[in-house]
Amino acid sequence: MITPWDRIRGHWSSPTWLRTLHVTAGAPIALVSMAAILALGALSVALAWTVVVPLVALLILTWTVPLLTWLQRSRFAAFLGHGIPPIPRFPRDGSPLRRLLLQGRSHSLWRQVAYHLAIGPLIGVVGFLSGAVAWSACLVAVIVAVQLLMAGGGWTASLPAAAALALFVVVPWLLRGITALDAVAARALLGPSVKDELARRVKTLRESRAEVIEAADAERRRIERDLHDGTQQRLVSLALNLGMARTAFTDLPEPARQVIARSHEEAKQALKELRDVVQGLHPAVLNDQGLDAALSGLAARVPFPVRLSVDVRERAAPVIEAVAFFVVSEALTNVAKHARASEADVTVSRDADMLRIVIRDDGCGGAEPTKGSGLRGLAQRAGSVDGTLRIDSPSGGPTTIEVELPCV
Repeated sequence: MITPWDRIRGHWSSPTWLRTLHVTAGAPIALVSMAAILALGALSVALAWTVVVPLVALLILTWTVPLLTWLQRSRFAAFLGHGIPPIPRFPRDGSPLRRLLLQGRSHSLWRQVAYHLAIGPLIGVVGFLSGAVAWSACLVAVIVAVQLLMAGGGWTASLPAAAALALFVVVPWLLRGITALDAVAARALLGPSVKDELARRVKTLRESRAEVIEAADAERRRIERDLHDGTQQRLVSLALNLGMARTAFTDLPEPARQVIARSHEEAKQALKELRDVVQGLHPAVLNDQGLDAALSGLAARVPFPVRLSVDVRERAAPVIEAVAFFVVSEALTNVAKHARASEADVTVSRDADMLRIVIRDDGCGGAEPTKGSGLRGLAQRAGSVDGTLRIDSPSGGPTTIEVELPCV
């Protein structure tokens, strides 16, 4: 059972003294921060006509504010155990002047400036004065009570003794309230905003998705390699042996010869289907020679004429090439199955950091992603790497599929 004395004694545990140190250290840090920022602001206003000085002041500000924020975050971590997440670093792309101007317009910079210039000094000074006055009053009440007690005024000493006891109870609550208010303001202004958190989460999810895609692509390559080097070679050996038996054992009874002939044909058909599966997973030529060679082999196996044009001077990332090959392969398979087309055109080009694929056929049209899993699979595969897919397929044809994939 917790007694009132336990509650009072709990006030005087180590957190109370750490809050006292936090409030004591907050005022000088906040005042120094405010003075530094005001000095830079005054210099910029006074010499704004030079243009160069405000830019230099902004540059110093972008260096100084993160340092001041780090000091405040260290204070919260050391005395209160509050870990305020750091604000994400500004991307280092573009020219130095452009980066500086973008940093000068960023909300995170001016949220930190607001804390160092106004909120921090206000809470720091008020907290420091409140704590100092409260502790001083408590100490004075104790001294007066002791002096009166030593002078023989027992009843007279009871009043300052009661005041000292009350202050012993109230001061820790006061410090807790001040530090809680300071922590709320610091999290709101010195930590990442909701926008920053969302951007960080999106970046994390994008990196995780890229890792998953790369892992899946590596697994497809492993399966393709195992099938090519293992199962496919065994099927080749089986078909070769059955062919030799079919040629050599001509004196066998007709039923036995028919069994060997059927087995030979089925082995060749199984080998053909396995090669199609291997090519669909991840053709080895794609790694060695790129999209042009891989798509040329794909177009040669389609049961209708395909005009192929590949203009890619610089190869894209392996995952992007794999997605591009899959999209063209699946699109041509859909054309062969459903479009009743007599020919098709495939154009692949790279424009800066974007790989563009256009697939046209003269079929019957009417292709809708909502009507079949094939086109939905194409859209999902393109979307897995932040690509886009558009389909124009009026009834009666022709059908045009346009895909854009980022090259990195």
